[in-house]
Amino acid sequence: MSTKKQYLKKKPYCKVTFRLTKEFAGNGKKAGLAGEFNDWQAEKTPMKALKNGDFTVTVNLATGREYQYRFVVDGARWITDTQADKYVHAGIANAQNGVVIV
Repeated sequence: MSTKKQYLKKKPYCKVTFRLTKEFAGNGKKAGLAGEFNDWQAEKTPMKALKNGDFTVTVNLATGREYQYRFVVDGARWITDTQADKYVHAGIANAQNGVVIV
């Protein structure tokens, strides 16, 4: 898993590319990105399946903020990014949300 950030010089947002590796996606057929930026609705931000089994998506996020997020595989399995900038308690059991800082 990883995130890649591309800050734009003339606009107040950052293009963030999220990657969910096959190692964590398992045999998942589809994946989405759920977070504060899309009301935690993974279907609003579907990820593209790559030939190697990874999934990826790029979103534009306003700079100067932190955003909580998680990956959702096959609409049911929620996965925390192992390489997030930081982590916060998700409010259920021992689950944690990843945080991307832009």
